[in-house]
Amino acid sequence: MNNILKKDGKTLLLGNEAIVRGALESGVNFASTYPGTPASEIGDTFSKIAKETGIYFEYSTNEKTAFEAALGASLSGLKSFVSMKHFGLNVALDSFLPSVYINAPLVIAVSDDPNCWSSVQEEEDSRYISMLANVPLLEPSDSQECKEFTIESFKIAEQFSTPVMIRLTTRTSHNSGIVHLEPYNIQKRQGNFIKNESRFNTLSPRIIEMHTQVIEKLNKIKEYSEKSPLNKIFNDSSSDLAIITSGISFSYIMTILEENNLKIPLLKLGITYPLCEKKIISFLKIKKKILVIEELEPFLENAIKAIAQKNKINIEIYGKDVLPRAGEFNVGILKKALKKMGINLDYSENEKVKELINSLPKRFPILCAGCPHRTVFYAVKKTLPDAIYAGDIGCYLLGILPPLKALDFILDMGAGIGVAHGIKKSTTQKVVAFIGDSTFFHSGFAGLVNMVFNKSNALVMILDNRVTAMTGHQKNPSSVLDIEKIAKALGIKNVKTVDAYNFQELKKTIKKFSDSNELSVIIAKRECVFLKPRDSFKVKYEITEACKNCRICLEIGCPAIEFGEKIKINRSLCSGCALCAQICPNKAIKAAK
Repeated sequence: MNNILKKDGKTLLLGNEAIVRGALESGVNFASTYPGTPASEIGDTFSKIAKETGIYFEYSTNEKTAFEAALGASLSGLKSFVSMKHFGLNVALDSFLPSVYINAPLVIAVSDDPNCWSSVQEEEDSRYISMLANVPLLEPSDSQECKEFTIESFKIAEQFSTPVMIRLTTRTSHNSGIVHLEPYNIQKRQGNFIKNESRFNTLSPRIIEMHTQVIEKLNKIKEYSEKSPLNKIFNDSSSDLAIITSGISFSYIMTILEENNLKIPLLKLGITYPLCEKKIISFLKIKKKILVIEELEPFLENAIKAIAQKNKINIEIYGKDVLPRAGEFNVGILKKALKKMGINLDYSENEKVKELINSLPKRFPILCAGCPHRTVFYAVKKTLPDAIYAGDIGCYLLGILPPLKALDFILDMGAGIGVAHGIKKSTTQKVVAFIGDSTFFHSGFAGLVNMVFNKSNALVMILDNRVTAMTGHQKNPSSVLDIEKIAKALGIKNVKTVDAYNFQELKKTIKKFSDSNELSVIIAKRECVFLKPRDSFKVKYEITEACKNCRICLEIGCPAIEFGEKIKINRSLCSGCALCAQICPNKAIKAAK
């Protein structure tokens, strides 16, 4: 973390860390987030340096409250910054979209996740949201640009009194690179909100006037984009083929061009909304074919085709007809696209190995050894084998995979409770909704209130592992609020907190509450195994000679249980949760001596 705080020189930083460094050099005063991978390290880095630098930082309850907190600080005159993953931007939209109308200068970093490395719902392209919101969008391609583009975003935000969006992807966020540092000076400031009816009153008919002003402002930002050095041309040559690209795709294609000594003209767009239309027109006019390289949706491709058509430029424009629309790119994928454009390039041995690896069967991710969620899932399945299992977002989403198969669907944060209620009102089936403590406070609480209000009778299992585990063990409101008291305060009668490692007590409580035909809440409470060092687990388990090889212990999918000719427990992985010992019908699993 000392690398982030160096006054000058150069250092190695993740893209996410470089974003924080850019905010530091811009003099940021206020930062907020709800942790979500691939953006998590931005907030984590702020949390580690906040006290030393005098920056106010918070992990907010969800992305909407994080954005609103940063907005409030901005309206009070502080340099403000907020970060989140792509799905988090959806949560914040209610406040993000109207913030443009009230001239709020702040920077929002959003990290998309092509290939869904850390996301389960869908591949989302957040660039369209910048267009929807009428806010400028910047896309860095490496760690150095992450820093530079953050500084530029603050300049644009302040010059035009507008939110500015930095769009990252998983590779940009998590790649490391050398970053050149400039001195920074954080001045701890007291904000001051100044009342201004003409600025903050968005009621009709004023709203139409404000919308018109937003459009006029966007036109001015477009002129700014035309002159910005963030949009630049490389390899200016007479080649008939040219490339237009942005973000991490620029890094991939430049690797190919440099390694193969290709002088294909390339327009790199650092500001991808609003586009520098005049620069694009002049670039198109002198070429015969254009290849637009961008991950996910044809955001740039469609805009560039529209520019060409509008200006009657006769040119062939290729994009998603030679490149995939799904998944993230790599050098091999771009070489295949160039081959379709008539440029044949050899594959390196490294690329051949990568293709071979990608062709191998995929290994499912799995809950950690000793994860308290495993006991809960197994207890529910054994007690209510025919129930509908509603999933949610957190470590426990892994329960949908074999061998547990304890979730029937996953949608988005907080949706498990809401959808479970709809199923319960529509069928006579038993329904169990699983939700984590952080997700409960993020967006599950309203769903539980709706169940109370509309007299639902589902069973809600709140998996309280005392932390936001999946994204890096950040704190959440469960550390200061009592979920059991909250549920009882809502008027729910059947509420009980159970040790998540106590298999028999869980089964007993699940059976009792499911038979009551009333809305019930069980808080399965036990801290994440990674909140303490693995060598601190004093009790380990072993399989004794009493084992009859029934293999029931394999049903729980614990990675510490290994099998071949014999089943054994890997003591280096065992966390002593004792679930295997509790379910063994032959009492063959004992605490090791």
